[in-house]
Amino acid sequence: MKKAVFYHAGCQVCVSAETMVTQAIDRQQYDLEIVHFAKKPDRVGEAETAGVKSVPALVLEGQVFHVNFGASMGDVKASL
Repeated sequence: MKKAVFYHAGCQVCVSAETMVTQAIDRQQYDLEIVHFAKKPDRVGEAETAGVKSVPALVLEGQVFHVNFGASMGDVKASL
């Protein structure tokens, strides 16, 4: 199964995007993991290494898709 990771910071934009992604993604093809940075701050470095520049962001098979704009990764790190 292919890996999908959705990173977000809990803002309104992120929560709305999380709802849309979880409803739209085909769970038969993708193992979807939701990473909320307030709950898992240790995952910020992982997201940056993957190429995430802002949240919300979806990483599918190593490719980053930035969804709308909620916060930059700099803002995320400053808030933790």
